[in-house]
Amino acid sequence: MQLGVNVPNFGPGTDPGVLREWARTVEGLGFDLLMVSDHVAVTPDVAERYPEPFYEPFTTLSWLAGITTGLRLGTTVLVLPYRHPLLVARMATNLQQLSGGRFVLGVGVGWARQEFEALGVPFTRRGKLTDAYLGTLRDTWRAQAETTTTAAVSAPVHDQVHDPIPAPVHDQVHDPIPASVHTPVPVWVGGHSEAAIRRTVRFGDAWHPLRLPLARMRSVLSEHSLPAFAPRIALRLTDKPVDDPERPAGVGTVEQILDDLEQLRLLGADTVVFDPYHGDPEETRRPDQAWQALTAVATRWRSAS
Repeated sequence: MQLGVNVPNFGPGTDPGVLREWARTVEGLGFDLLMVSDHVAVTPDVAERYPEPFYEPFTTLSWLAGITTGLRLGTTVLVLPYRHPLLVARMATNLQQLSGGRFVLGVGVGWARQEFEALGVPFTRRGKLTDAYLGTLRDTWRAQAETTTTAAVSAPVHDQVHDPIPAPVHDQVHDPIPASVHTPVPVWVGGHSEAAIRRTVRFGDAWHPLRLPLARMRSVLSEHSLPAFAPRIALRLTDKPVDDPERPAGVGTVEQILDDLEQLRLLGADTVVFDPYHGDPEETRRPDQAWQALTAVATRWRSAS
């Protein structure tokens, strides 16, 4: 089971230097995946929890791809109705290629009504738009894959022994296309409503629930056959055990969080993403606190594994 981190790409304490240190810390601690969130228009309802500066996810991840090596990079989650699906398909494909096949596209329907209004997107149709856009993404990528396969099969190969005349530049066969060009972009579908579950089954490569108690995730997994399971959980360390039956996974002592990870592994999680942000923008001025918590959990998890 792999571990990831949802890095704050927003807030008064976030700048390119801090984002660089986040990437170095996450990769240096041995995590497998770094993810960022998404907003386009930081309207008042968004600004309460995710204020400016807000670094756009595709731009940010493209930059981070150049300063990391093996770390996977993703969105948790891209608000899919905010952008034309053909644009998303293009950006996701290019980021997959430029990163060497390291991109994960986590998607969701969104929640900020004022932001939807600012962008001219109907809030009440966000679920239907998400379904339609996911269908467009799948159709676009399928067509691209078929075109790439056909082009590779039909590319002319010149026998240099019997054909001394060099082929025109546009006909020459160059080095093999990197595998990342052909690697499909994995789609993780966020949310835990019945509509989100149906969306995962129809379009997704994994179910990506956000900050749920273990019991709720276990219940959904027992009732539905899902393609894969990649939850995002909280990361809040406490000195004493948290006994609340509604305790979100990832909240509690180190021992409780390690047990959460083991329970998620037994439930079939392929990847678990920690979210160390708790809603106060001032936290972004003190990233070292999150780094300390990540260090404690990563160290104990590696020694126990």
